[in-house]
Amino acid sequence: MPGSNGRGTAPPDDCLARNEWICGAYLSSRREILVDAVLEHLQLTAASVAVALLLAVPLALAARRWRWAAGPVLGLTTILYTIPSLAMFSLLLPLYGLSAALVIAGLVLYSLTLLVRNILAGLRAVPEETRQAARGMGYGPLRLLLAVELPLALPAAMAGLRIATVSAVSLVTVGAIVGHGGLGNLIYSGMNTFFKAQVLTASVLCVLIAVAADLLLLGAGRLLTPWTRRQA
Repeated sequence: MPGSNGRGTAPPDDCLARNEWICGAYLSSRREILVDAVLEHLQLTAASVAVALLLAVPLALAARRWRWAAGPVLGLTTILYTIPSLAMFSLLLPLYGLSAALVIAGLVLYSLTLLVRNILAGLRAVPEETRQAARGMGYGPLRLLLAVELPLALPAAMAGLRIATVSAVSLVTVGAIVGHGGLGNLIYSGMNTFFKAQVLTASVLCVLIAVAADLLLLGAGRLLTPWTRRQA
């Protein structure tokens, strides 16, 4: 927590010494710390969502291809999502130790539920007559998947990706318990010392990252699915 002057009272122009919630001096004096925390937060979020997406696509395809696989895949990912974050990290601790990989692994497991369900829903929503028409034009299974099914499933998949990304931005902060929480490190240390400016600044930055990521993915989804704009 910021200190005070020798007589125990803060000078009128020192918001750090007065421990105010909004303090420009905090931004200027801790700029490098904030930048490092934001970069770590972005890296952890991007890595976890990317890995989860790489796993979710084949799982959704398997659940769509084999009906018997849908129940186990959806059931397992749902169970994983119900595990509290602290318990999840504790279960993964013997495998990854106190590392950034521990946080990424936990976030990957949480993101799978949202991604698998939405990708599978998008694939199931592809009209059967569309598939039949593509087969009639000579499309094989792989070409049908890449050129017809996945593009038509993209709106639902992007919706799941947006939710998973925003959730990951929030859950990264829990990684502070192992020292890899991005802005969460600042929030937790600030709460322990009741450093108001640090807690508020780091919290606001988390919200801004989540909003920016959501808007970025929303724009990307609209660019990748122009036919949805025409239908609207």
